[in-house]
Amino acid sequence: MKTIILAVSALATLTSAAVHAKDPDVKRFEHGGNVYSYTVTSTDNGRVIEGVEEKTGKPFTLRVGKHRVRGTVGSQQVSFTLRDVKPLDKPATTLASR
Repeated sequence: MKTIILAVSALATLTSAAVHAKDPDVKRFEHGGNVYSYTVTSTDNGRVIEGVEEKTGKPFTLRVGKHRVRGTVGSQQVSFTLRDVKPLDKPATTLASR
């Protein structure tokens, strides 16, 4: 599960921070055979990544600060440093984007 969270964080960290408050772009990617959809919203303290694993419907929310990522995946609390986030071995493929 940490690998999935790190993949989402790495992808969101590398993507553009251009987000529209009224209509955030829903992004999708595949990792480990699962498809995830998510949005990234900029805040005063960093970014918030909210999404869902499409097959199970398990939601996740990650708050990305300057040095740390905190949040929940399903009902499980997660917390790790940004330096723990490793780039993906190959570029992530966006399955669909508005």
